[in-house]
Amino acid sequence: MRRTSSFWKLALFFATLPLTGCLFHTHRVEESYFKGPLKQATQAQLVNIINQQAEKIQSLQATVDIDTSIGGAKKGQVTDYKEIRGYVLARKPAMLHMIGLLPIVRTTGFVIGSNEVETRNSEHPIENIRPKDIYEALLIEPITDGEIPVLENGVLVFHDSKGRPVMQDDYEIIVIRMQGNNQGILSRKIVFSRLDLLPHEQYIYDDKGNLVTDAHYANYNLYDGVDFPSRIEIVRPQEEYNITLNILKMQINKPLTDDQFALQQPPGAEVVHLGGGSSHAAIEPASEDASKQ
Repeated sequence: MRRTSSFWKLALFFATLPLTGCLFHTHRVEESYFKGPLKQATQAQLVNIINQQAEKIQSLQATVDIDTSIGGAKKGQVTDYKEIRGYVLARKPAMLHMIGLLPIVRTTGFVIGSNEVETRNSEHPIENIRPKDIYEALLIEPITDGEIPVLENGVLVFHDSKGRPVMQDDYEIIVIRMQGNNQGILSRKIVFSRLDLLPHEQYIYDDKGNLVTDAHYANYNLYDGVDFPSRIEIVRPQEEYNITLNILKMQINKPLTDDQFALQQPPGAEVVHLGGGSSHAAIEPASEDASKQ
């Protein structure tokens, strides 16, 4: 059964970004096609890859560049924000702390509150971000005894050097989660490239079968002996926002203390409490080094 927790901590910059033209640019993440022999694997082997990867990673801390865009068919337009520097801490079973540095002035902004609070702000979709959404996309969860994996042979769409789409066979593990009434619901779909047998996409669904997260994984590197993607794109189609994390530096399984996940309110500042009555955002001047955990 999927692990859940009502206690999450997140330092968040998105809701406090000023809407000025200098912060926008156009950025499109594309996966490039390259030729290579296709590898073979069974369903059991693919499930083992997922579970072994999940077991290897107990914590991580990373320096990242963050691309963000909001909007889509519902909003009628898409706005891309300028790439900024950020820091991510994650620790199992359910702790996430992410800081983003605003460009030029190098200040941080943050919003705190329970992960369960639903704001559904259609005017500013980035305010709908929850740490649970980022955590589940960042660290693919193992397939447990309460879930049923099903193998599907599908296709991945890449692009060649001229930008033309190219189809390539892939493996897809569909994860069915069993409920108390002995009924199964669609939980996840994990897509493996047959060039490296690593996850390159993960679809996450809610209990009604609606797609809530589409995560893309690319450019795998070896970090402390663990294969991990150096680019992660998190698409949230319901809220219409995209976050792309480009990893610059990362350490895996370095001990992280509770204090590193604590959010301290700076003197004289007000914090946005999700679900509360305050509409103020806290802005704390900070150097880049001061934000490293």
